[in-house]
Amino acid sequence: MTAEFMFITFTLFLAGMIAVPLASRFGLGSVLGYLIAGIAIGPVLHWAGVDVVALQHFTEFGVVMMLFLIGLEMQPKVLWAMRSKIFLMGGLQVGLTALAVMAVAMMFGLSWTIALAIGLIFALSSTAIVTQTLNEKGLMKSDGGQASFAVLLFQDIAVIPMLALIPLLALSELREALSHGGDHGGGHGEAALNLNLVEGLPGWQTALITLAAIGLVIVAGRYLTGPVFRYIARARLRELFVSTALMIVVGIALLMTMVGLSPALGTFLAGVVMANSEYRHELESDIAPFKGIFLGVFFITVGASIDFALLGENLALIVGLTLGLILLKCIVMLVLGRTFKLAGGDKWLFALGLAQAGEFGFVLVSFTVANAVVPAPIADLLLLVIAMSMLLTPALFILYDRLIAPRYSRQQEREADEIADESGIIIAGHGRFGGIVNRALRAADYETTVIDYSNDQLKMLRRFRLSAYYGDATRPDLLHAAGIENARVLVIAIDNKEATTELARHMHEHHPHVHVVARAIDRWHVYELWSVGCRDIIRETYDSSIRAARSTFEALGHSREKAERLVGVFEAFDRKTMLQTAAAFIQSEDPHADDSEFSRLVGENLDGWEAELKASMKSALKEPGA
Repeated sequence: MTAEFMFITFTLFLAGMIAVPLASRFGLGSVLGYLIAGIAIGPVLHWAGVDVVALQHFTEFGVVMMLFLIGLEMQPKVLWAMRSKIFLMGGLQVGLTALAVMAVAMMFGLSWTIALAIGLIFALSSTAIVTQTLNEKGLMKSDGGQASFAVLLFQDIAVIPMLALIPLLALSELREALSHGGDHGGGHGEAALNLNLVEGLPGWQTALITLAAIGLVIVAGRYLTGPVFRYIARARLRELFVSTALMIVVGIALLMTMVGLSPALGTFLAGVVMANSEYRHELESDIAPFKGIFLGVFFITVGASIDFALLGENLALIVGLTLGLILLKCIVMLVLGRTFKLAGGDKWLFALGLAQAGEFGFVLVSFTVANAVVPAPIADLLLLVIAMSMLLTPALFILYDRLIAPRYSRQQEREADEIADESGIIIAGHGRFGGIVNRALRAADYETTVIDYSNDQLKMLRRFRLSAYYGDATRPDLLHAAGIENARVLVIAIDNKEATTELARHMHEHHPHVHVVARAIDRWHVYELWSVGCRDIIRETYDSSIRAARSTFEALGHSREKAERLVGVFEAFDRKTMLQTAAAFIQSEDPHADDSEFSRLVGENLDGWEAELKASMKSALKEPGA
């Protein structure tokens, strides 16, 4: 048994190690890499007698961990602000999709009970794949990403009434066939541990126990986790802290399962409650690696669970059903997106992202068979459709990235606001960086033209009666409408490295008379902006870091004057070396290469620069002014 376990573990990790880097290299994303790995090793796992379905249920714990981490990132007030999207948009999505699928299934001659069960199963989407992919691509904070997450959250809630409804759809002939099928394994089932706290209870008692469990999670998360972690911290053993963090997540998931709730929903709620905890960041860092491992193996098991023999026998039918399901769900999502005013590419991100069936569909299919609702032959086909739709999801995201997002970026003229006034000062992006610049300029009585690509950001600005325009500031026609020909200054404060560089390049080539102030994400970005002609570059964390260094010098006993002098010496030296290395960066075809002009210059001068900086700092320390 030990050797078998190690063989399975080695095979899973080896497949992921080979497939995921290859998939990422070709721009396919990690999820598709894991799915391909699962398809590749599926025959090996079946040959080894591995119960792939049981392994899949175990690794679904990665979804539980993922939602706990998402909850930690979300303040309760943010969740409350999303309530209309969660319940109204999510409720409509589940209801409309279930009814649409049900109608199609009845057209194929299925009874309304089977058709409704299939509709409920296919109404769900994959929390694991969608959330992981949105986070990887940095799309979670977009309007489409937020709408997708709200609907996924409602789907987790909807699982509870689905589990209560499905047994009511049982067919008498199927129930009779199951009862005559024998009690295979029945004796073993009787000996199994039953941890269901609400089984056989009246509805009102079940409701009370469920509410009590939710209340326990909230109270424990709010008041008990702090004292527990403070107690654990006294031992000064990191592994004990990690095991305690895992114990909390497992315990919450177990409690939710015992009262018939979704464990993922329960842990998400716990994460939201703990979002303000002093141990929040420690919890994130401890749980994140385990989440990644479990999710990776889960995706592999989805790929490995595909029954290629059955798929080959019914290839046209399975492919047709899978594509039909994706198309049907896309149509429902597009209608909802339009209804809830998702604009441009966001509505397509919402539609394509949620077009697949979800991992909980595997559980519901087994549940419908066990409760005599769906016949086993149909259930086998449903399992294949679920797996195939999940397998195609990364391809849908690639379709969005390669075709849809660029198209809406280019063709946004109809959706961008008409800019009526020209101020001479254009601010591209109004987040935490551009917003401060805008406030300072307006306080000094300068009029500004703000262009931002976020609906939420613009709503906030207009709530405070600040003028702002919706649109993509990297588009030349929008810059023209904003009066770039007569502008004095353009502040590039958009939160995208590549887009910032391209806009700076465009300004240098076509509008050299405009002074460009560009936000740089990091030191490498400074070099890139310099190479395209931008000369007023502000590193987004540089000034705050310099201020922190000055405060540290003061905390060490130096006067404000001397602290200012020390950081001034450092800044002057940093600027001088930055200018020297920027020239080499431009001359290098690949600055990152070990044999590039840039790498050679840094390698040859690094020790000398460090010695020069230390000498300058020592000289500044010796000057009077302590």
